[in-house]
Amino acid sequence: MGKAAAARKLASAAALGGGGMTVAGAGLYGLLRAEAKVARRIIGVRSDEPVPDATGWYGRTRPGPAYRVALIGDSSAAGYGVSAVEDTPGAAFASGLSQRADRRVYLRSFAVVGAQTSEIAPQVDAALLIEPDAAIILVGANDVTHTVMPKESVRHLSEQVRRLRDAGVEVVVGTCPDLGTLKPIAPPLKQVARTWSRRLAAAQTIAVVEAGGRTVSIGSILGPEFEAAPAVLFGPDQFHPSADGYRSLVAVMLPSVLAALGLEPDDEEHLEALRGEAVMPVARAAVAAVRQPGTELGGTEVRGDRLGVRGRWVEMRHRRRRPAGEAESPELHEAAQAPEGA
Repeated sequence: MGKAAAARKLASAAALGGGGMTVAGAGLYGLLRAEAKVARRIIGVRSDEPVPDATGWYGRTRPGPAYRVALIGDSSAAGYGVSAVEDTPGAAFASGLSQRADRRVYLRSFAVVGAQTSEIAPQVDAALLIEPDAAIILVGANDVTHTVMPKESVRHLSEQVRRLRDAGVEVVVGTCPDLGTLKPIAPPLKQVARTWSRRLAAAQTIAVVEAGGRTVSIGSILGPEFEAAPAVLFGPDQFHPSADGYRSLVAVMLPSVLAALGLEPDDEEHLEALRGEAVMPVARAAVAAVRQPGTELGGTEVRGDRLGVRGRWVEMRHRRRRPAGEAESPELHEAAQAPEGA
């Protein structure tokens, strides 16, 4: 079975609530369970220091109405490991969106350190109350390190993306990072973790696109950049990103958030074949995206049809990273709830 077919099978099994693992998959699962305990001991105990809360208003001098953004997921969404709110991904997302759109932005962070995909439903419950224009989701790494069956992870993610899309919220999901790049994870776990996280990322992509969202492949969180400069882009635990790492992560995802809100620049309106952009079936595109971090996938139509003989049609894009200004700290008053008419 090819990788695209395997990814689609996994996503389909999740949608149906069933589906078993192959013998090879079961072997990987068993090995991962045993070796993950070793990696967690190397990474160490999670700090009890609170993560700075990025919730609040950004672009206070800019005109309204404001965009409302919900940030959902795990420690990578919360910004675990940094001490200043300006260094969190939430502040970088909101500041960048405000600067690009020339609008105020109200961002509410619902992310929880250590969250698995099965635990984001309460975050979505709370997010829907602020009626966001967009939701950014980063989740999946904890599912791998805690050896959650991929079909279960994907099923939970698909359900929550559908809830948000049914409410008219634009959804951008950063797929599971490639845990095979992390320094505390040694062979043979490194190879297992890479295979497992890439398989999950491909299945996440298919499920999210079919639920109406769009994805950005995180992969090795900018691939060779992290491998070349781990001391700069990884935090002290060598597992979570540093402040520079979070900024790099946002630089990859922010163009897709802008596009989801209809704010893409004119030079990215059309696909560019020279940049490897194309329309293709979702399963094939999902496998290609896993290999190239920063790849965006979103649903499209071919001659008026959403589906082809090989499944959902998608646009595969490699959006340009654009220089971002300095992240600002949020205005904290009224941070508990965005007021009516914001």
